[in-house]
Amino acid sequence: QVTLRGSGGGLVQAGDSLRLSCVVSGWIFSNVRMGWFRQAIGSEREFLATISRSGNLRSSADSVKGRFTISRDNTKSTVYLQMNNLKPEDTAVYYCAASSKVVLTTTPDDYEYWGQGTQVTVSS
Repeated sequence: QVTLRGSGGGLVQAGDSLRLSCVVSGWIFSNVRMGWFRQAIGSEREFLATISRSGNLRSSADSVKGRFTISRDNTKSTVYLQMNNLKPEDTAVYYCAASSKVVLTTTPDDYEYWGQGTQVTVSS
């Protein structure tokens, strides 16, 4: 059984940083492409970033480019999302997701497995 366990969310002030983590089990992690999404209340799920199996290729949404960075450690079966200079509009539930597809895509439907979500709240 494949499980994704996300952590690292919390309540921070504008301008602060957070690092989200997501540990994958039940799958050979180096065969998995990973992504991060978020969903604010009343909004659709939004793509943030994705990283290839080896970690050599990455893609980020324009809305977070320069502030958010995705990375992975295949020895720990873990993907990270470093978030800097957080803003109140970053408040949302953040989800990690795993895909067996090779191509880097931003579409939630291309990801087979999802974490439970971790809440990030940014106060002004």
